[in-house]
Amino acid sequence: MKDNSGIISQVSDYYSSKLCEHGATPQGVDWNGAEGQFLRFEQLNKVICNNGKFTLNDIGCGYGAFYDFLRTKYSSFDYVGVDVAASMISAARQRYIGSANAKFLCGAVPEVAADFTVASGIFNVKLENSIHDWQSYLIETIAIIDKFSTKGFAFNCLTSYSDAERMKDGLFYADPCELFNHCKIHYGRNVALLHDYNLFEFTIIVRKS
Repeated sequence: MKDNSGIISQVSDYYSSKLCEHGATPQGVDWNGAEGQFLRFEQLNKVICNNGKFTLNDIGCGYGAFYDFLRTKYSSFDYVGVDVAASMISAARQRYIGSANAKFLCGAVPEVAADFTVASGIFNVKLENSIHDWQSYLIETIAIIDKFSTKGFAFNCLTSYSDAERMKDGLFYADPCELFNHCKIHYGRNVALLHDYNLFEFTIIVRKS
């Protein structure tokens, strides 16, 4: 497996600067606003298929906004947020002092497997990396996500079907069909591609039997 420490360091610096500029807000994790953030959380949430208590890893958790979302939906779950930016983890820990079912770790990989894993926005900002290197990083990270998920996982990407005039240098626009095919081949028969929620992105959900 390729050493991705250089990419991880760049990503950490990028998101740390966003947090410093905007604080613990959607803009602080490089989203346009709360409405879009909520909409993509609704898609990621579809991987959860438990009536009772569940565990969840959130890779690239930022300041922990998805934990807030989960608290509006579920009464019994354990959440672990993981982020490569130490400043994000510090902000999350401060924000959720006293939340017994939430834990925040600095790094790229969870400590233990959970029922479900989500990853929101971590594949969007490729910075100066080549498309080839970023695609390799993406595929290797999905493999990690799978390894740490016992019941299913979900992630999102900017879509290659975005309007050309709105595409920006430094961002990565993935081919949804290629990633759907990759997940079907490698991670199971129960795979969903969600590309119908009015953002320039898509969500893939993998459910394990």
